[in-house]
Amino acid sequence: MSVAKRIIPCLDVDKGRVVKGTNFVDIVDAGDPVEIAKKYDEDGADEITFLDITASHEGRDTILSVVEKVADEVFIPLTVGGGVKQFSDVRDLLSVGADKVTINTAAVNNPNIIDTVTDKIGRQCIVIAIDVKKIDNDFFVFTHGGRKQTDLNAFEWCIECQKRGAGEILLTSMDKDGTKDGFDIDVLSEISSSIDIPVIASGGAGTLEHLYEAIDKGKADAVLAASIFHFGEYTIKQAKNYLRDRGIIVR
Repeated sequence: MSVAKRIIPCLDVDKGRVVKGTNFVDIVDAGDPVEIAKKYDEDGADEITFLDITASHEGRDTILSVVEKVADEVFIPLTVGGGVKQFSDVRDLLSVGADKVTINTAAVNNPNIIDTVTDKIGRQCIVIAIDVKKIDNDFFVFTHGGRKQTDLNAFEWCIECQKRGAGEILLTSMDKDGTKDGFDIDVLSEISSSIDIPVIASGGAGTLEHLYEAIDKGKADAVLAASIFHFGEYTIKQAKNYLRDRGIIVR
C-alpha cells in the first residue's frame, strides 16, 4: 500500500516573526506565526514545520512561548527546530506542544545526541534537518543556519543519521532555497534511494509542478514549502488537487 505524501508549510521564524529569504539571505517579513499556522491548519496542511532560524547562530534556545501559542492553535502535527542542543531542549519543546523536534547543528557537533534522544523518546519524534550545498561536484553539510560549512558528505551523513535512530530527514538544498526554480532533484533522489526513513524535500518550490517532481522524480515522502504558500500564490488545497490529478496519493 502506498503511503500518502504530505504537504508541509514551513514557518521560518526570526525574532518572533515569520520570515522568508533567498539562499538563506535577503530576509523579508511574512507575518505572525500564530495567525499563519492557524490558517494553514484550516487550509488542510498535513503538518507544520516551525524553524527558529537564528537560534543556533545566536547561541540561544528556541522561543518556547511562541511555539506554545502556535501549538494551542493547530490540530495537525507541529515540528519545531532551531537551537536544540541537548535532550532537555527536546523535552521542553515536546512539553509546550511540539509533536516532533528537528535537530541540525547539535547533531553534527555531537552525533550521539541522536542516539540519546531516540533511545529515550523513540525515533518517531526526531527529524534531522540537513542543509546541503554543492561544492566541486560534491554535496556538503552546513550548520548554524547555513553559515558554517562542515567536511561532512551529505549522503554519508544521512545514512549515519538513520543508523543512529533518526525518524525522518528534512533535506534543504541551500542552492535552491527561496529561488522558486525547483527542488534539487539529483541530491533528493540519491538520498531518498539510499535510506529507508522518510525524506522531506525543502528548498526551491516555486510551482505545483515542482512539488510533483520532488515526489515523482526525487522520491520524497513529503514536500515542504514556504514562499508559494506564505504570499498567496497557491493554497494547500490547490497543491493537493494538483498532485491528486497527477496520480499522487495525498491525505
